[in-house]
Amino acid sequence: MMTELPLDLVRTLLAVVDEGTFDAAASALHVTPSAVSQRVKALERRTGRVLLMRTKPVRPTESGEAVVRFARRLARLELDARAELGMTGSEEPTRLSIAVNSDSLATWFLPALARVPEELRLSYELRREDQDHTAALLREGLVMAAVTSSPDPVTGCSVQSLGRMRYMAVAGPGFAARWLGDRPDVPLREVLADAPVVCFDRRDDLQDGFVRGLRRGRGGASALRHFVPTSEGFVDAVAAGMGWGMVPQVQAEPLLRAGRLVHLAADRPIDVPLYWQQWKLDSPALSAVAEAVASAAAAALDGGSHGPHVTSAVTGRG
Repeated sequence: MMTELPLDLVRTLLAVVDEGTFDAAASALHVTPSAVSQRVKALERRTGRVLLMRTKPVRPTESGEAVVRFARRLARLELDARAELGMTGSEEPTRLSIAVNSDSLATWFLPALARVPEELRLSYELRREDQDHTAALLREGLVMAAVTSSPDPVTGCSVQSLGRMRYMAVAGPGFAARWLGDRPDVPLREVLADAPVVCFDRRDDLQDGFVRGLRRGRGGASALRHFVPTSEGFVDAVAAGMGWGMVPQVQAEPLLRAGRLVHLAADRPIDVPLYWQQWKLDSPALSAVAEAVASAAAAALDGGSHGPHVTSAVTGRG
């Protein structure tokens, strides 16, 4: 087995992972698909490992993830060095791939990116993913940074606490009147075990976790559930009376003031801790984004210094 990792082969592997297919990578690299295939096979021979799963889109194996992480770090360092040296071509935008959950994306995250100085000429590729699963994208080398619910750093990454995303159990006023107003003697925990519920997707466990908390670990929310996989659509579905749901406080508050939502249990929020993980890389671009994200999170997320809360041990939301 050869020990060197030729840069042209490494860059080709990265292009295949980023583009998703050998044909798309060939187009991006201005070579033939056959040349791309030969380069990947040559790299696999050198490492003695299978680096790609030939699926559609292709996926890196565990060994391939290590090479992809190396390739991304190499590309980032090369761009930073070219910019510092004022070399021709350094004016091209710098692409940063970031994984972020839907609720953060719909509330505080985009204003954070708007704080990054424009002169850095950053081009963002945002990947929406549940905060419990964004760490996997870091491990695979598919993103350079992520908003995640895990305080445990991915290998080669640093981690910083951002605060807590607070969720409130709410419903439309008509829905609350139907399910709670007509059953004043029935405990909330039993009502919510039967009432229609809105969930983000099948991995969203916030509503079930809330009901389990009320019922001391027994059961969960009703089997009559609607799946609405966008943050804005989720809130609209709850406000429209399709079911109750756990809505981020920052989204719920204006609707509560307007009378479009009502609290079901204002004293029992669920807090989901969020962290910023990024590669350990001396990169001005990454540092600027990290600073902007931390600043915006400090203003938008709950720091946990006031009020009763339940820290979530359930699966978060896309």
